[in-house]
Amino acid sequence: MPQPIETPQDGPGPASSPGRGLIRDLLIASAGGLAVLVVGLSAMSLGWIGDKGTDAPATPRAAREAAYFQPPPRSAIPDGPDGEAIRRGEALFMNTPANAAAFTGNSLSCVNCHLDGGRRANASPMWSAWGLYPMFRAKNGRINTMEDRIMGCFTFSMNAQASSSGGPPPAGHDIYRDLQAYMHYLATGAPSGVEMAGGGYPKVDLPSQGYDPRRGAGVYATNCALCHGEDGQGRTNANGQPVFPPLWGPQSYNWGAGMARINTAAAFIKTNMPLGQTGRLSDQEAWDVAAFINSHERPRDPRQTGTVQENARRNHTGGKTFYGKVVDGRLLGGGVR
Repeated sequence: MPQPIETPQDGPGPASSPGRGLIRDLLIASAGGLAVLVVGLSAMSLGWIGDKGTDAPATPRAAREAAYFQPPPRSAIPDGPDGEAIRRGEALFMNTPANAAAFTGNSLSCVNCHLDGGRRANASPMWSAWGLYPMFRAKNGRINTMEDRIMGCFTFSMNAQASSSGGPPPAGHDIYRDLQAYMHYLATGAPSGVEMAGGGYPKVDLPSQGYDPRRGAGVYATNCALCHGEDGQGRTNANGQPVFPPLWGPQSYNWGAGMARINTAAAFIKTNMPLGQTGRLSDQEAWDVAAFINSHERPRDPRQTGTVQENARRNHTGGKTFYGKVVDGRLLGGGVR
């Protein structure tokens, strides 16, 4: 497989920068349905492209990554039943719609939010998350196991309610076993019960100007539309397989997903986007474009049983969100199919 491709620098660059050139190359390749699209499916980060288990090249990003915990390489996955489970879990993680089709109601995969196959620091890596569970989560008000947490990702991020099964994998399903085998492997040698450096998404303080989806529309057009489309519906190859994920609409995460919160999306975007040009956006731009993305309608929150306003009071207080608010004359939260 090709090695990770890096840009020479992380700062802002012209439209002809290497990162944008690579994106065009992927899109051109997608038109022909080439095998590179197995890679392109989850190409939300340049670092995902290629085998993340190989030795990283001597690049600025590689130097930064070296300061964090290093998960074992793919080449060290053992033979036998354990290794088979790890590889199945990796396949599920990298291409969830193809490998868990009965429980996936949109075009998203785990790797879209947890970059480099769950390896990248500051992109909510699995090597950090694994050792924190079981833990209490305010979202559902109870102690969650890792299986519970993954079930929540299917429910909210992968919008399992729109899948052929009508919900996430049932408790005890082999999908959870395989995904946990993969996560456990990535956390080999990591401490347990410790919030590790590089875990989660680094918080980005709210700028003095707040956030504005109208400003964010310009940021999106300049920095995001090439990959995710002017209409936010992502890019697919000739076979209809996702190359770059949709950011709103029926094939994106639903209103109950963490990424639907503007602060969470801003943290992810600031640290990891645009593709191959991490650090290009200011804090203000990250908040504004997150507001723009999350000011669009998406699948309904599966927790909603009454009105949008009732669910907003019950499940959407304390976070930055447009759920249950009127934007451009429309009450957001009703959902799309």
